[in-house]
Amino acid sequence: MKKKNTRILLVDDEPDILEILEYNISNEGYQVKRAKNGLEALKKASEWKPHLVLLDVMMPEMDGIETCEQLRKDANLADLIIVFLTARSEDYSQVAGLDAGADDYITKPIKPKVLLSKIKAILRRVKDSSAKNYIEVGDLIVNREEYKVVLNGVEINLPRKEFELLALLASKPQKVFEREEILNRVWGNEVVVGGRTIDVHIRKLREKIGDKHFKTIKGVGYKYVE
Repeated sequence: MKKKNTRILLVDDEPDILEILEYNISNEGYQVKRAKNGLEALKKASEWKPHLVLLDVMMPEMDGIETCEQLRKDANLADLIIVFLTARSEDYSQVAGLDAGADDYITKPIKPKVLLSKIKAILRRVKDSSAKNYIEVGDLIVNREEYKVVLNGVEINLPRKEFELLALLASKPQKVFEREEILNRVWGNEVVVGGRTIDVHIRKLREKIGDKHFKTIKGVGYKYVE
């Protein structure tokens, strides 16, 4: 995906932050639009269909968590990448964002060059993971080309990171994927995520796909069981 064709929506209630973000990101060659709150973000996302949303957590009217949940309900935005920008570094804030369907989070303040590097890494990761692939394990089908998961004949909608984690584990049933390998292959080396990130996503997958399919290897990692 070329920069000039990549649309990024910035959502923050602080005008100064929006201005700085827009200046640096647009100068890098991306298409950029702003939204000052969650309600405005929903409207612009629906109309403009961005590829990536950088979303502040603490906002009036509708906070980032609720905004993320609403964006994930829009079938026309199934491929949308959502990254939280937050000054809150507590684990519970990060976990809440991931639970809401976010793909990643970046803690403010952050230097423009570092932010741009993270944006590139996130977009590159998504591009790399979009290669054609069709996985069938028992009653589970993971179609990476169509970004679709079908279990027992029923289609299941998953946020991007849950989809990528499931695709990784299901690609080699019974193989134990170590936590470090999962982080590198799903989240990438250039993006720092909290230690509970994998656990949160596994818990969500257990709820949607079935607890029996995911086995924890204590102190090592996880594997998919048919």
